[in-house]
Amino acid sequence: MKNCAVILAGGEGKRMKSDKPKTLSEVLGKPMLCWVMSALRKAGIDDICVVKGFKKECIEEYLSTLDFSVESVFQAERLGTGHAVMMAKDFLKKHSGNVVILNGDAPFMDSKTIEDSLKAHIENGCAATVISARVDDPTGYGRIVRDENGNLRAIVEQKDADEETLKINEVNSGGFWFDCQLLLSVLDRIKSDNSAKEYYLPDAIKLLLEDGRKVGAFTAQCSDTVLGANDPAQLEQLNEIARTKGYSC
Repeated sequence: MKNCAVILAGGEGKRMKSDKPKTLSEVLGKPMLCWVMSALRKAGIDDICVVKGFKKECIEEYLSTLDFSVESVFQAERLGTGHAVMMAKDFLKKHSGNVVILNGDAPFMDSKTIEDSLKAHIENGCAATVISARVDDPTGYGRIVRDENGNLRAIVEQKDADEETLKINEVNSGGFWFDCQLLLSVLDRIKSDNSAKEYYLPDAIKLLLEDGRKVGAFTAQCSDTVLGANDPAQLEQLNEIARTKGYSC
C-alpha cells in the first residue's frame, strides 16, 4: 500500500510580476515547487503528481530536468483547489494507500511535518487529516474549528467566519492527508455553490464528516509550514526566513 502526493501548481500568481507559474518563483535559487518535492522525497514519498495550469509548458520543462520521474496533469480552467484535485483522479485511482495534497507555493512544508502528520493520520484511523499551524496573525487563513474533545469540527474560511471564529489562531496550512479511495468517494460531490463559483478541497472534509468518517487535524510544530508568497515582497520575506533559519531545499 504505497502512499503518494498531489502538488497543486496551477497558479498564475499575477501579483508576482513574473511571466512564469507562481510555483517556479525561487527561494534561495530553487523553485518553490522544488522545495515541496524535496520535502516529500525526504519523507519517503516519491510517487508524485503535479497539477499544472498557467504556462504549463514551463512546469513541464522544469519537471523534464529532474533526475526522478514525476507525473503531471493539466487543469485547463482554474476553478479552485477541489477542481485541481479532480484533474488528478486517474492518478488517485491507481493508489490504495494515502495521498498528501500540498500547495506548490508553500516551500517550508518540511519532511518531518509530512511524516508526523501521516503517522497521526494512520494511528487515529482517519479518512482525512488536515495539517494545521498556530500563527500570530491568522488573517486570510481558513480557521480550524474543534469540538470540546479537540476533534476537528470544521474548516471555516475567513470570509465565512463569525467574530468568535476569527479569534482562532489555528489555521489550515493547505496540506491534507486523505485515504485515496475515500477521497474519490466524495470528490465528485464537491459543489461550486459559492460566491467564487469554485470547487474547494476543504469541502471534501465537510462531506467526509457528513458521511460519519473520522477527520483529524495535525498541528505542525513550526508555523512556517503555512507560509507562501503572493507578491515579490512576500517572496523576499521567504528568502530572508530561509537564510536566517538555515532552511535548505
